[in-house]
Amino acid sequence: MGKVVIIAILVAALLGGIGIWYTNNRAFYAAIDGPVTLTLTQGDDLSTLPARDVDAIASTSSPLGFRACFQHDLTTPEDLADAYASPEPTVAPGWFDCFDASALAALLTSGEARAFTAYKNVQFGVDRVVALTPDGRGWAWHQLNECGKKSYDGTPVGEACPDRATYTPLTEGSL
Repeated sequence: MGKVVIIAILVAALLGGIGIWYTNNRAFYAAIDGPVTLTLTQGDDLSTLPARDVDAIASTSSPLGFRACFQHDLTTPEDLADAYASPEPTVAPGWFDCFDASALAALLTSGEARAFTAYKNVQFGVDRVVALTPDGRGWAWHQLNECGKKSYDGTPVGEACPDRATYTPLTEGSL
């Protein structure tokens, strides 16, 4: 009888572990079907980023779960827009192998890649950031902007942030 109980506990633990792994790595992520909005902000204007071979995922549980990898034909991305102040690539699920946050952070730190604002407030308090290298590689992700950081830590957001009650988020492919 003791062996049956131990086996049942081990099987339950194994199934629970598999369920937790699946939930964290697969359940809330899906490939983006259709066009992905890849732009660069230049002042108050947006310009479409000429991207090809786009591979993108998004999380259904958080606006920060967006990641994309692509190729571009820009020769001097540093002339296109102001650099993003503090790019922080976020870790993607292991199966989305084109997006390696630590390798991308190293490229940004060394200056081999530059990060730009792709779309401010793609969701309330969340910016889309694009990193580009001169050799034609590109990545995109979402990260909290100052409005998002203030909003989620309880600090008053101030007038520089959009009105959350009337804010309309970006719909992929709508630009």
